[in-house]
Amino acid sequence: MDWARIGSTAYWTTFTVAFLLVAAWESRAPERPWVVPAGRRWTVHGLLMISGALLRAAVLRLSPVAVAMGPARSWSFPWASGLPVWVGVPVAVLLLDLSKYFTHRLFHAIPWFWRVHRVHHSDPDFDVSTGLRFHPLEPLLPVASDLLLIQLFALPVEGVIAAQLVSVASNFFEHANADVPDAWGKVLRGWLVLPRTHRIHHSDAFGDQQTNFGEAFVWWDKLFGTYRDRSEAGGTFAVGLPGYQEPRSVEFVEMLMQPFHAERATENSADLLAAASEDQESASDQSHG
Repeated sequence: MDWARIGSTAYWTTFTVAFLLVAAWESRAPERPWVVPAGRRWTVHGLLMISGALLRAAVLRLSPVAVAMGPARSWSFPWASGLPVWVGVPVAVLLLDLSKYFTHRLFHAIPWFWRVHRVHHSDPDFDVSTGLRFHPLEPLLPVASDLLLIQLFALPVEGVIAAQLVSVASNFFEHANADVPDAWGKVLRGWLVLPRTHRIHHSDAFGDQQTNFGEAFVWWDKLFGTYRDRSEAGGTFAVGLPGYQEPRSVEFVEMLMQPFHAERATENSADLLAAASEDQESASDQSHG
């Protein structure tokens, strides 16, 4: 079976469908006004994603699916290869999602890693395209971690593909500028990372940024004591990083060079959020005038 082709087709199909569905959802019912128009954000964040994919391919060379298809090494512990598919697939999904939880925590704990990761957090908005906004250097650590775990435990290729699909769908879903209705939220928040949960992680309050690290499943944050269901700023809070909450933070060269620059001076995020709301209300009044 051509697992490489199956994995690639499934990934890009899921990527496209998930992105467009979340984009349509947040366009119909946005949770908060945009600082930078969606068209510009999609373009620049897409360029950043492409840059990261090219660098990752050049440095790591092998994809997770290719490693899963390869032979076990002498230093591997191939216990997962003996599991039936119906067990091996969820084991792979959970193990690789747990890996993403810990690598995410590393990006916040190690100063140089944070310089790279703050490109993601310095988005003045929070929407589906924030899921594309990662410095090209950032994917190297989580992908390398995945490759190591896949080889170490001989994770089944079916499980690796499933984990990739869960990851890409969760990434777009959790960054939605929209919220799940309360009736659904009560059911889902016990096991999935919802947009309102991950939005707290993107708050401009430092304490909030040290919580809600999970990508797909909320269990890891609850297990390791990093879960927070309410921002320290209360019900209404600004997203992004102080000093970066303006349109120039969505510039391609600015994002590429950001890890090599000192952090900007703090600006009043509450005023910026209020100004964005006033601009949206003004535009709405004019369109109905």
